[in-house]
Amino acid sequence: MTPRLDLIGIITDDMAASLAFYRRLGLDIPTGVEGDPHVEAVLPGGIRLAWDTAETASAIDPEWSPKPEGSRLSLAFRCEDAADVDHQYADLVQAGYAGEKEPWDAYWGQRYAVVHDPDGNSVDLFAPLG
Repeated sequence: MTPRLDLIGIITDDMAASLAFYRRLGLDIPTGVEGDPHVEAVLPGGIRLAWDTAETASAIDPEWSPKPEGSRLSLAFRCEDAADVDHQYADLVQAGYAGEKEPWDAYWGQRYAVVHDPDGNSVDLFAPLG
């Protein structure tokens, strides 16, 4: 199976301001979630756009730190299964792309890994465990 784009993630310092901006652009984002550490909206076509606070990003990956302005976006690709996450990560790293975080079983129930695209943007690979 070819991985498919499933989620675009934004790390924000101000959840309410970020959600307000994207609502102004016409996205259907749930109301009353401005204080939540993680928010998702399903876009037309089924791709999800998600926001996490910087605190949430740090809790998920203690080594995470804010990058320069304009590079706080990541793409997440759903893989066929946990073994496919491992395969895709190894293939990309072997091809010369920078691996940020080797595959691991995340506490939220997914096999997860992070690589960087040629511009340094984070690209997440994931699949449900089990």
